[in-house]
Amino acid sequence: MKVQIIGVGLIGGSFALDIKSAFAEAQIYGCDANNEHLTRAKDLGIIDHQVDLENVQQVDVVILAVPVDVAPGVLKQVLDLVNENTLVFDAGSTKEGICKTVANHPGRRNYLAAHPIAGTEFSGPEAAISNLYRNKTNIICEVEKTAFKLQERALEIFQRLGMRIRYMDPKSHDKHIAYVSHLSHISSFMLGKTVLEKEKNERDIFDLAGSGFASTVRLAKSSPEMWTPIFQQNKENVLETLNEYITNLNRFKDLIEEDDFQGVYSEMQRANHIKSILNGIN
Repeated sequence: MKVQIIGVGLIGGSFALDIKSAFAEAQIYGCDANNEHLTRAKDLGIIDHQVDLENVQQVDVVILAVPVDVAPGVLKQVLDLVNENTLVFDAGSTKEGICKTVANHPGRRNYLAAHPIAGTEFSGPEAAISNLYRNKTNIICEVEKTAFKLQERALEIFQRLGMRIRYMDPKSHDKHIAYVSHLSHISSFMLGKTVLEKEKNERDIFDLAGSGFASTVRLAKSSPEMWTPIFQQNKENVLETLNEYITNLNRFKDLIEEDDFQGVYSEMQRANHIKSILNGIN
């Protein structure tokens, strides 16, 4: 199996590592807009060959792992080039826009819209890790628009990598992911910014920050180059979630100002229910 990864950072690089492990005969071809990333991925053994985009004409599977603002344009280029037996899937965290972009493309049947819910706060080829996708949910959108034999190939890859599959329409995907992923990143970025603005002494932050702060602000280490386009692409849903979040923050602030600490307790107690949900998932 010949696989071309477009974008050899955390997501694309991790796919490369796991596919090489799961498919003994797989050959991994890599291309990236950043030549340093491409060279580093080759040096690290993540990819076997450095190629240009046009090489997609020669492969069996194309994985698109680029920022969501450029993904639609790159996807159209890829679909213009691939043969009818090539599977193309992406890993972007917004789906409605990219699905609309290629809705009428002659090569739409080659494309599977996917979003593996996996990642870390790190980026670049060095961030790629084995088993990133094991036991993670992979959301697939508009599966009926992908050729059946290519669906089967994709599902075999996902199964061997240990993913759980969930089917969803693109609009619902973008709405739900705004709550459970995009909002948490915004919260983390703004918590980090608030602390940096008020705690001018960096040593104080280092010495006084506990594990709670570290875990809450972890996502603030994520790449702005990746997340700015995500917020732009999912603007409507992100604004809706932000408005609801700000309403809850103001409610909490009002309760403290009013010395209503029973109300504060009740708010936190209601939020505790998230624990049972996440324990159930685990």
